[in-house]
Amino acid sequence: MYKTIIVPIDLGHVERAAAMIAAARTIGPKAKLILVNAVETIPAYVEAEIAVSYIPELKTRAHEKLKELAEAEGGDVTFEVIEGQAGSAILDIAEKRKADCIVIASHKPGWQDYLIGSTAARVVRHAKCSVMVVR
Repeated sequence: MYKTIIVPIDLGHVERAAAMIAAARTIGPKAKLILVNAVETIPAYVEAEIAVSYIPELKTRAHEKLKELAEAEGGDVTFEVIEGQAGSAILDIAEKRKADCIVIASHKPGWQDYLIGSTAARVVRHAKCSVMVVR
């Protein structure tokens, strides 16, 4: 059914990764899974005030954690660390990798989600492929 599935992992909620990977395996048992973490782009005016090594360190930590998750899963699982606003970056990588599906976690919405929308909501609204939301 599905050949390529994107699984965005929020490293602040890594405990959700197992459920998302399991869901992806259920809907695409032979699919290639691509674990993705988006490192948010920092505006230039903020970047000037933080350590030069901050973003590279974030990317390195994300790379290490995704590698650990991918190795634990085995099989046809790869990973990528991308930079940008999470919703847009996930959509971009899904299109770039010609994904058939995105499996993304959602949470109970807070006030900010009603005002600006959550990452999962953005992905659901704008994805050109199927999206499965795991709660």
